[in-house]
Amino acid sequence: METITHHRRHKYTVRRATFGLANYIINKCGEEGKEKGVVIAYDSRYKSEEFCIEAAKTLAACGIKTYIYDSLRSTPQLSFSVRHLGCVAGIVITASHNPPEYNGYKVYWTDGGQVCPNIAKEIITEVNKIEDYSTIPTTNEDNKLIEVLDEKIDIAFIDAVKEQIIRQDIIDKVGKDIKIIFTPIHGTGNIPIRNVLDEVGFKNVEVVKEQERPDSNFSTVEYPNPEEKAVFNIAIEMAKENEADIIIGTDPDCDRVGVVVKDNNGEYVVLNGNQVGALLVEYVLSNKVEEIKGMKNPTIVKTIVTSELGSTIAKAYNVDSIDTLTGFKFIGEKIQQFEMSQEATFIMGYEESYGYLVGTHARDKDGVVAALLISEMAAYYYDKGMTLYEGLQEVYKKYGYFKEELKSVTLKGIDGMKQIKEIMNYFRKSNVDTIADIKVAKLKDYKEGIYNLPKSDVLKFILEDNSWIAVRPSGTEPKIKFYFGCSGNEKVEVDNKLEHMTKQIVNIVDSI
Repeated sequence: METITHHRRHKYTVRRATFGLANYIINKCGEEGKEKGVVIAYDSRYKSEEFCIEAAKTLAACGIKTYIYDSLRSTPQLSFSVRHLGCVAGIVITASHNPPEYNGYKVYWTDGGQVCPNIAKEIITEVNKIEDYSTIPTTNEDNKLIEVLDEKIDIAFIDAVKEQIIRQDIIDKVGKDIKIIFTPIHGTGNIPIRNVLDEVGFKNVEVVKEQERPDSNFSTVEYPNPEEKAVFNIAIEMAKENEADIIIGTDPDCDRVGVVVKDNNGEYVVLNGNQVGALLVEYVLSNKVEEIKGMKNPTIVKTIVTSELGSTIAKAYNVDSIDTLTGFKFIGEKIQQFEMSQEATFIMGYEESYGYLVGTHARDKDGVVAALLISEMAAYYYDKGMTLYEGLQEVYKKYGYFKEELKSVTLKGIDGMKQIKEIMNYFRKSNVDTIADIKVAKLKDYKEGIYNLPKSDVLKFILEDNSWIAVRPSGTEPKIKFYFGCSGNEKVEVDNKLEHMTKQIVNIVDSI
């Protein structure tokens, strides 16, 4: 359950959402749920702290134990905290990487993962029952059911992240030499990431001063999104002066990570989520070969719109790869399923939109563990006299060249919603049989609930040469998204193919 709202939707909206959640907890879990309680975290956005306190006061007024932090904390730490404290649920006040005028409300369940559609639906039903705002209970901040957490949880979270280190020997060897620039983009990543990097032995880390402090206006960037190259402008200037090896940036709630590296011409280039994900898969699996042998069905989990390079790498190490719907909550849900069934072992999960999780300490994408392992991976290549960019070229050499692209079409308002429906309808019904002169081998319609996945308005065309195109409406923005994936032996061949595919789809959309 995730609401992204303009901040003018004031504290009453937050109270209403919280009262609905409280009623759901009481109906579903009774006294036990009230005693286990709810933990709340918030980021650096406008009114995040105020909304956190409003949520806590409504929960406490309903007789539910509530834990809050004394200042902003990351989303992955909230996910960790739910299980660490044994809570029934968690809340994060954040709008992730959206523009500054937005704020949002994410709900987590007992397993530490974001609530999936079935629970979200039931909570929303409870919220919709509340028509009169004056019936929503609230209390004082000093209610004895509200407990402010101390630094013990911070330490426990960082310790859990440090357990994911694979090659401490490499960090010991070159951790003081490799030059890292980090930007939290005015968000929650500053303290946890600097702490963890320092504690494990990365001693040459510089922070982008202009983006270090929490700032609800995100005044140095248009969008606080590490997927946008522009957020790294200041960091790249710093990197040029210092000849830094790598730049790492996290979004405001520190669940997404962007990476900038030097290419073969010494230029700083941004790696995309598919590239970083594939590098991590290769790094983790190649360094855990013996450990993996002893695991029951070791598995990586990715989303249906994420590159197939990760699954190609996994196959080479006899590791299974499974796909979930878009949204990291579905990857988190898999961890819970694996633990219940004991039929598989979760190694890592990732998605093309810059979210990664190695380990099971959190049940959502974790920018802290990702920043740590990306730094470790950069150190590993640095020790071999290579850049991370050269590491990526090595991966392509070994497994083939893979390239992906995302095209979004923005269609606002009621007319826009209608057009998005029409476009989805066209691709669903019109029997597109070739794309870029390549035959369509298979059309997967996820609205039919295939592969035991929840029904979802997503189409995926698999072409005869294993290229693919996925189409889906965005869940949080007035957009329809087209994802393209190609692979081949040569970069030129793949680039051409991708260009033809995108051109044809854009032409089809224009004609509709």
